[in-house]
Amino acid sequence: MWWFSVLLCGVVSCASHTKHDQNESTQLAAAVSAGHAQAVFAGGCFWCMEAPFDETDGVISTTSGYTGGDELQPSYAEVAAGQTGHVEAIRVVYDPTIISYSELVNLFWHNIDPLQDDGQFCDRGSQYRSAIFTSDENEIQVAKESKLAIATQLNATVVTEIRPAAAFWVAEAYHQNYYRVQPQRYAQYRIGCGRDNRLMVLWGQTGH
Repeated sequence: MWWFSVLLCGVVSCASHTKHDQNESTQLAAAVSAGHAQAVFAGGCFWCMEAPFDETDGVISTTSGYTGGDELQPSYAEVAAGQTGHVEAIRVVYDPTIISYSELVNLFWHNIDPLQDDGQFCDRGSQYRSAIFTSDENEIQVAKESKLAIATQLNATVVTEIRPAAAFWVAEAYHQNYYRVQPQRYAQYRIGCGRDNRLMVLWGQTGH
């Protein structure tokens, strides 16, 4: 994804996303106060992770961002270069009266390669590794049980990490809803990265 987006940054401004962070924080606070919950997943390219969740009943919104590292307000260029310890991730705001956390985790598994330990699909590096970021004991238990079930189903070692939730930094505006804003470029990237072919091998479907 890095090679593709560096080219994109030549035509789309890659300015600071501080204002975007503030707007997203306000929206998230409003959503949580309305009884919604959030979940955070890392599945490689965050462009490719938004779509399947957005199309799921009970999901209010998805946001692409960075999490798991120590640097404050990391930029895309820094994360993509593996300089910050963050991974590309999505934050899912959902209505728990419509869809459960367990169902979201199941959807996550079927949109990643849980056996790949050097990234996801063509995107290589620790910044693209898959992970479930948990915020409480219930999420930890659900994630662990589902990981065990997936390992049994695939009869293989699942390398996806289960990690404690950390600060989530909203990615630059041009990354948000990329599959909707730039559908042709998104399709080109997704096919070129071999994502759907591998998902078909693993799950018998493309996941999206």
